[in-house]
Amino acid sequence: MDSTLTRSQFARWRIAIFAIFLASGLSIATWASRVPGIKEALGFDNAQVGLLLLGMGISSIVGISAGPAIMARIGARRGMLLSMLTFATGIALVGIGADLLGSPAVVLLGMALFGLGNGAVDVMMNVEATAIEQQMGKTILPVFHAFFSFGTVIGAGIGALAAGLGLNVAMHAGAMGILIAVLAVLCFAQVPDREAALDPEPQEKPHWRERMHTALEAWREPRTYLLGIVMLGMSFAEGGANDWIALGTEQGHGFAAGTGAVSLAIFSIGMTVVRLFGGPLVDRFGRVTVLRVLAVTAAAGILLFILAPTLPLVFVGAALWGIGASLGFPLGMSAAADDPAKAAARVSAAATIGYVAFLGGPPVLGIISEHIGLLNTLFILVALVVASGLFSGAARPLREDEKTPATK
Repeated sequence: MDSTLTRSQFARWRIAIFAIFLASGLSIATWASRVPGIKEALGFDNAQVGLLLLGMGISSIVGISAGPAIMARIGARRGMLLSMLTFATGIALVGIGADLLGSPAVVLLGMALFGLGNGAVDVMMNVEATAIEQQMGKTILPVFHAFFSFGTVIGAGIGALAAGLGLNVAMHAGAMGILIAVLAVLCFAQVPDREAALDPEPQEKPHWRERMHTALEAWREPRTYLLGIVMLGMSFAEGGANDWIALGTEQGHGFAAGTGAVSLAIFSIGMTVVRLFGGPLVDRFGRVTVLRVLAVTAAAGILLFILAPTLPLVFVGAALWGIGASLGFPLGMSAAADDPAKAAARVSAAATIGYVAFLGGPPVLGIISEHIGLLNTLFILVALVVASGLFSGAARPLREDEKTPATK
């Protein structure tokens, strides 16, 4: 069983997981903000950059799928350290390969490590965050996801400053890789070994194959797939906005250059604000009610974005889209963790479904848009968000008799 943590230990643990969420967002924004510099250094065209993104996406999905196995083998605490060091190395290799070596192979290796480490840590940091939420007894997981958003904003700002100062990609990416590695070590020291994260006490530790069996058990439970539908719809909505809302504004609607960035910023602000302050609403009205209201909000926002005849209405649609898509993923994680004894396995399974949708959805939308147009393609998101709302009853908190009985 978990050892009792002092108030100070619990606070340090919570701060460490906030920092890991932030570091993940920071790493992603570091890559994204320097894509033009990497493209120029390698002499790549858009298709070749697309292949790099495909490599990162594939390795991310591998990392996500491997998350439960890593936790079963070495536990979430050491797993997060290993994963963070992996994506820190990857982001540094991207810069070195682009600027110092001019080697597409090294850049591709860096992207693979970057995606692999980020995918794995995404699952494990959500397991830890839901464990913290369980101990606090109130909804706080959306705040962790807000810290991921903070990381992307900070990383984008640092990237813009580095590019503006003429700092090459190798120096910038290398410095960020070192920073993330230092954060990894500091956070590792503050994360306790926990049974809920597949880190039982040494004298109780079962064979890793037994723990792996426990991790895979969640995939045989209908509730996992129902929660997966809730998270899939909202993850598609979030990932689709991140990749296509700017193009939808400028190329779909034909508005001026720069308006797409404003739409994305409005979407991101709406999402982040609700993640920061939406927890008390969930505690007051319940997950299911909040999810249904947000699904309606997201569907209305996407429809308004698609059909709006003027730019101000497009911006309103983007805001509603961001607000509506904000809590689907974190509340799905909270629901998966309702039974502490099976939290790790269920959170891992639910996170895998959500992240596969987040990573794989936008490329699928891009392929479809070549045939029916980008704005028409976004109607698919409306349908998925509606499905998310219809299945949100799966997020109902488990009754005590539905949980695994506590054991000594």
